[in-house]
Amino acid sequence: MLLRPIIALTLLGAFCGFVSAAGAPAASAATDSREVRAWLSRIHEAAARQNFQGIFVVSGGGAVSSARIAHYCEGSNQYERIESLDGQARHVFRHNDVVQTLWPASRVALLEQAQTMTSFPALLQGGVDRLAEIYEVNPQGSERVAGREAHVLMVQPRDAHRFGYRLWSDKASGLLLRSDVINDRNEVLETSAFSEVTIGVKPQVDSVIGPMRKLDGYRIVRPSLTPTRMESEGWGMRQLVPGFREVSCVRRPMESPTSNPQEASAEPVLQTIYSDGLAYVSVFIERFDAQRHQRSIRTAVGATQTLMRRHGDWWVTVVGDVPPATLLMFANGLERKK
Repeated sequence: MLLRPIIALTLLGAFCGFVSAAGAPAASAATDSREVRAWLSRIHEAAARQNFQGIFVVSGGGAVSSARIAHYCEGSNQYERIESLDGQARHVFRHNDVVQTLWPASRVALLEQAQTMTSFPALLQGGVDRLAEIYEVNPQGSERVAGREAHVLMVQPRDAHRFGYRLWSDKASGLLLRSDVINDRNEVLETSAFSEVTIGVKPQVDSVIGPMRKLDGYRIVRPSLTPTRMESEGWGMRQLVPGFREVSCVRRPMESPTSNPQEASAEPVLQTIYSDGLAYVSVFIERFDAQRHQRSIRTAVGATQTLMRRHGDWWVTVVGDVPPATLLMFANGLERKK
């Protein structure tokens, strides 16, 4: 769960009739693809184009994390500042696609390019082209979140390969104020929500750019991410889970940025990201190491499921906000071609 609220936070216009439909009962007919596109796009664009700051909380599976976030937009430039409020101190600064993550206690700075995955309060992870084929979106009226009036949308999957979502979108700006991940029993697995937020603040660009320039005394870590393709690395999928498509594939270091450089593995791990437009699944492939990879593992924290197991001379880790059976389909579909 920590990946989304702290590290991967990379922050579409009219509602096409949303305001009049928002008060409709939950049993209203499913909306067409153009309305789905307009509603979800407005939410996504607000995360990139609005100036806002506040505190958001992510809870699920008995774990809770919170962070202070500020997002500014000047022209075509975006700036972001995130400060974790729980656990180890961590600060994230972003200027467009340049991201710096600082651990003050260990004096480590991770410098990298923004990755494909997005997270609260951004929404879309792989475009909106086919979302209406995969999800059914219906208005659920309006409620207040963090003191602001919000439209409520229910996003229900059309199959069992993904979770559903309940979204609260600020009426005035479109900004996503709260998001629930819901399973097939209508149970809330995870909630991401602003506990307080101010929208339309004056940009404070120096509060982002300044710390990004002051790295004296920090050990700088620049992970080498090499774009590639699974086929080029000798791997393939016998069959993809319906609705998902590959959106990114890289070879990357496998060590933690705060770990001892002497303990880093010389061989990188292959990471491939798949998305259906809202949900994502990451498949990591690395050489099997009997000392580190002792047994298969399945875990769940909130909506995030993880499956780890051996695949011949390799070790495969599959992570995503999808049902356990979907992770298993990805793992079973993976095959070594050479």
